[in-house]
Amino acid sequence: MAASLDGKLVVAISSRALFNFEEENEVFDAANDSRYMQLQLERLDQPAEPGVAFALIKKLLAFNTPDQQRVEVAILSRNDPASGLRVFASATHHGLTLERGIFTRGAPPHRYLKPLNANLFLSANGEDVREALNHHFPAAQVYPQSVADAQRNPGEIRIAFDGDSVLFSDEAERIFHLGDLSQFQAHEVAKAKIPLPSGPFKPFLAALHQLQTVGSGVPMRIRTALVTARSAPAHERAIRTLMDWNIGVDEAMFLGGLPKGPFLNEFEPDFFFDDQAAHCESAALVAPAGQVLYGVKNDVVVVDEVEAS
Repeated sequence: MAASLDGKLVVAISSRALFNFEEENEVFDAANDSRYMQLQLERLDQPAEPGVAFALIKKLLAFNTPDQQRVEVAILSRNDPASGLRVFASATHHGLTLERGIFTRGAPPHRYLKPLNANLFLSANGEDVREALNHHFPAAQVYPQSVADAQRNPGEIRIAFDGDSVLFSDEAERIFHLGDLSQFQAHEVAKAKIPLPSGPFKPFLAALHQLQTVGSGVPMRIRTALVTARSAPAHERAIRTLMDWNIGVDEAMFLGGLPKGPFLNEFEPDFFFDDQAAHCESAALVAPAGQVLYGVKNDVVVVDEVEAS
């Protein structure tokens, strides 16, 4: 039988999102990557330390059993193929079963998300994340210096999402951006029973929802949370939208503009996704964070200097 990714939750992840290659990245030069390549080859027998998304990936792979592979993780990286040897060697050292990797040596990798049927793309490269989102794939730019603890909550994956511009479209956020809180509240109350349009991360939440139905034969569970700056009465439309999708979340936090970091510290997510840099910076002090470069808050495109990923 031919290999297939159909029906699986597929995560495409860059080398720097999975492993800590920050020191190596300091010598990366997009115009001449020979020094970077040489350094990676010199360290081929030195396993890289876990990176910001390592705990999430390790826990997702725990949903695979000998008789059913439910999750696929593929390396999708601007690294060169030779440097990819260290990525796979590091994965083996840390007990991660990875079979697929695509290394583009500086070329944009987003074009491979379609044949991978990717439900999520994680990268430290903002340009690649924007391209993935532009092609309608859930994607986030990881914060490599986020606090991460691969040992906490070993039997549970905890993932937290912002609402507007992440799970939902930026329709409501644009109203707030162009007006004020009172206009936003009035708009959301008037449309409380009208579901919000889907945002870029709805497909990933839906894929997680499918994994949540797995029976007792898997030693891992998923817990999700909606963590939003919305407050009552604007909370109703968000909840009703999830109900309309027939997708539930385990916790919902309507914070009315309070900093999200302290609440995420209590939830202890393996990953948090938000569209705003300030929220990601606050979250990164207590948990792995990724910025979804989508929506009105990210309309001004700032292309990052190309770097290894």
